[in-house]
Amino acid sequence: MTTNNPSGNDTPGAPSGVEVLRYTAFSHDPAGGNPAGIVPDATGLDEAALLAIAAGVGYSETAFLTAPPEGLGEPGRAFTLRFFSPLAEVPFCGHATVATAVALAERLGAGDFVFATPAGTVPVTVTESGGTLRATLTSVEPHIEEVAPEALAEALAALAWPAADLDPAFPVRIAFAGARHLVLAAATRERLADLDYDFDRLGALMRSLDLTTVQLVWRESESVFHVRDPFPVGGVVEDPATGAAAAAFGAYLREYQLVGADAVVTLHQGEDLGRPGLLEVALRAGDPRVRVSGTATRLT
Repeated sequence: MTTNNPSGNDTPGAPSGVEVLRYTAFSHDPAGGNPAGIVPDATGLDEAALLAIAAGVGYSETAFLTAPPEGLGEPGRAFTLRFFSPLAEVPFCGHATVATAVALAERLGAGDFVFATPAGTVPVTVTESGGTLRATLTSVEPHIEEVAPEALAEALAALAWPAADLDPAFPVRIAFAGARHLVLAAATRERLADLDYDFDRLGALMRSLDLTTVQLVWRESESVFHVRDPFPVGGVVEDPATGAAAAAFGAYLREYQLVGADAVVTLHQGEDLGRPGLLEVALRAGDPRVRVSGTATRLT
């Protein structure tokens, strides 16, 4: 694998000699999906340096790889993985994990990887078909929380969404599968498309609830959803394709029996931003974890 930036010198905040890669996840097309920065070797960089690089890259997240904890996975295919937005560290980022796994597979070959993240251990399998690499991450064990009425009211006010525009079949909850996401279901595609929210107000609420994104969803069919993810706490108006939220949403769907115990769900995200992406969420009976799959493409 090659990169147009082997030294990282064209990335503001990146010290000389630090390699910074750029991929987009959940799309074959460089113009689609969600871009992520990747630093294949962040050894010796302190937290201030990681944050400065993430800010210089300017994507919703940048992933940083260092040596794994002792005994984690196959030598050479196990890593410690941390994620930084331009403003702060986040506990888990699905699109950057998918992008990182594909970038590693281009160098090391398809197969299994394992990452020690702040949220827990995340295994990823990369397969190859027809020259295309596809990564499937397995989330940490998820959980679902109820939302206080006053928090819901504040979220709707910040979004300028009337309560009547919500789909009553989908209870409002906070879902976790590595990071916390507030799940709100729109009754119509038009409601989902019309997103013009109060950035500061929603960000303040999210910080008070320790949320990473707000997962806005609309159900097209039994197994197809359209989703959007405001991300003001990361300094980003909207995340184009959000693997961590997809995993959390999969757990939410299972919790409320909105899909079967064994189910594969397709999420379309980024269409309203002009960066379409495709995420696949798989649930398995007897396994509480959620699997999220997608491709990734190197950006030049």
